[in-house]
Amino acid sequence: MNTDTKLTPDEQAQAPHPLLHAYYDDEAGRHRFLRKIFDDTAADYDRIERVLAFGSGPWYRRMALQRAGLAPGDRMLDVGIGTGLVAREALTILAGKGAVVGVDPSPGMMGQVDLPGVQLLHGRAEALPCADASFDFVCMGYALRHVGDVGAAFAEFRRVLRPGGRVLVLEISKPASRLATLLLKGYMRALVPLVSRAIGCRSDSARLWRYYWDTIEACIPPPRILATLQEAGFTQVQRHVELGIFSEYTATRPLEDS
Repeated sequence: MNTDTKLTPDEQAQAPHPLLHAYYDDEAGRHRFLRKIFDDTAADYDRIERVLAFGSGPWYRRMALQRAGLAPGDRMLDVGIGTGLVAREALTILAGKGAVVGVDPSPGMMGQVDLPGVQLLHGRAEALPCADASFDFVCMGYALRHVGDVGAAFAEFRRVLRPGGRVLVLEISKPASRLATLLLKGYMRALVPLVSRAIGCRSDSARLWRYYWDTIEACIPPPRILATLQEAGFTQVQRHVELGIFSEYTATRPLEDS
């Protein structure tokens, strides 16, 4: 994989990873690539995810939301809702008391959401189509690597949260050890595309999952993500890790913030 790893200081602070030239050559190309591949593979996404996660995805997402403080009565914004995998578990926790709104740039992915009562809005993390201080909880599930500007996204999260509101960013992080990294890379670059081709119906599904690994491998490190949350004005910024790769970044909009 040939990737450009040189970033300007501004890009180091804001971009989740360098341009991946095997897929696109500039920011406009990145937008076109992501829109097309997510729209084209949306019908396969849930089926492939269930197989790859060995059926543990719903349980883990629900536990992560609970650890981050989502509770009945909360109004939650799911940024990068995709097919609704995180939102589905949020509805279980809310138990009819509260609300979930989803934002995503891919109409194809949102077309797969089958969650009555969930409002869907077309938009990007860097420019959320939501009012100031209108949510108690903001979540982003495995979509940080697909935004164009991490700092702008976090600033938007803070803007739409009420003072005291919580944010949860779920991501897959490259393991600390070389051996674990090699094992995960082999799984994501070899086995996952093979499974995608075997059970998927869309020709680009295998390519999407290969792209996932390339973004994981090139993503800015966890300390940079934590620092960017702090720079956006959040407090109580923390990272919880499961199995060495599943990162849960949590933070709070200060109560005195207005």
